Amino acid sequence: MSKTWLVEAVGISLACLLSWRVSSPRLRQVLFLISSYLFYAGVARWFVGVLVASTLMNYGWGSLLRRRPTAGLLWGGVLVNLLLLGGFKYVPGISASWAQMSPFAALTRIAVPVGISFWTFEALSYLFDVYRDQEIDPSLLEFSLYMAFGPTVLSGPICRLPDMLPQFREARPLEWEDLRHGLQRIWLGIFMMMVARTLGSGLQPGQGVDAGFESTRLGGIDVWLLAIGYGFQLFFDFAGYSHIAIGVARLFGFRLPENFNLPYLSTSPSEFWTRWHMSLSFWIRDYVFLPLATARREVWWRNLSLLISMVIFGLWHKATLVFVIWGAYHGVLLVLHRVWQQTQRRFGFDSTGWFFTPMAWLVTFLAICFGWIFFRAPNSEKAFAMSRAALSPTSYHPPSFALDYYLVVGATLAGYFLVSALRARLGAEDESIFAWIPVELRSGCYAAMLYVLIFLYFVAFQTTQPHAFIYFQF
Repeated sequence: MSKTWLVEAVGISLACLLSWRVSSPRLRQVLFLISSYLFYAGVARWFVGVLVASTLMNYGWGSLLRRRPTAGLLWGGVLVNLLLLGGFKYVPGISASWAQMSPFAALTRIAVPVGISFWTFEALSYLFDVYRDQEIDPSLLEFSLYMAFGPTVLSGPICRLPDMLPQFREARPLEWEDLRHGLQRIWLGIFMMMVARTLGSGLQPGQGVDAGFESTRLGGIDVWLLAIGYGFQLFFDFAGYSHIAIGVARLFGFRLPENFNLPYLSTSPSEFWTRWHMSLSFWIRDYVFLPLATARREVWWRNLSLLISMVIFGLWHKATLVFVIWGAYHGVLLVLHRVWQQTQRRFGFDSTGWFFTPMAWLVTFLAICFGWIFFRAPNSEKAFAMSRAALSPTSYHPPSFALDYYLVVGATLAGYFLVSALRARLGAEDESIFAWIPVELRSGCYAAMLYVLIFLYFVAFQTTQPHAFIYFQF
């Protein structure tokens, strides 16, 4: 993994140098498309064939839909995309229960193309936008680049063509601000992923979150500490990757949508989903919830639409019972929050202030962390056993993990909330402490820090078991 990062760092550097020398937007598109396909082929060469087939199918379907914008044609395109996604992502898991029957045994060995969930949703948003008569007219080259764009092809953020197309068509000269900002985001992302790996593996083998979820004797305190630890492991891993993707795109002059915005400072479930995995959350809102909710005017239907949307959110990750439960759980949280808001308005109750706001944060934080049990547990039996332990007073006995685990989780929480408080107070872009340094020199310092972090990552973890980015499995 680390050696791959070193190769990719050099490759990105070379691609940047080439792109900065090319002034023609079309030539830049060709350069980015070729480099994106080469990057994706580095994961598995046959994945590129699936991506190209999906690209050609959706481009042709979108062209036909632009000429004949009918609901039947739209849903035909949606169905084809879902069949492609389901064939690779869901059929192997469903077939596992029938593996003893020879016709189904082969299906369990189907490999899932990395990122298929992300670029399939990008294709679906294109079809929906065309049907809604948005003014988007990409060429095949531009649409291919949109689907295969290197920084986002593996794990997002999920982009929309109306946001990316103008950037593809713009010939941007090299700007030191892009270089500085991109390098800053990349080294920050690598650092966050190092924190995530420490949380998952622990300071010593068998002391991290991953080993904890394999334990068979967990008390209530253990379960809560595991749920909180995994919540931060997932955040640092996924937000760190998003920082890297956004930073790499910025090196080439592209601005991608943000994916995280201090999610664990949320004071309600609704606010949390405007701060966590924002590109997917807003996709579900715009293309699933709003069309459903506006189909009828009754309150019960809007609440049911919330529940359906969150179940789809869970199924997007995996077609397993634990993810259906996780999605339904968050749907119920959102409905309960909506009912609470209606009750407040009805009785004129003010839930802000020095007491209610911290309490709202605490309840939200614990409710979100409790949900991570279902997200991380290997099966529903394990998830329900852990849930019972967390909610049963009789299961609360002294914690059983090694002291190192509590130190790592405690230090991570303290660091997260301290940095979040400073960022909320000073602003995400505040760099006044470095303002006296010329931006060109700052960019060089960021580049040096980036390569040092990659080297440290390689040295620190080369002797431990391989670590994969968590969201690659989705």
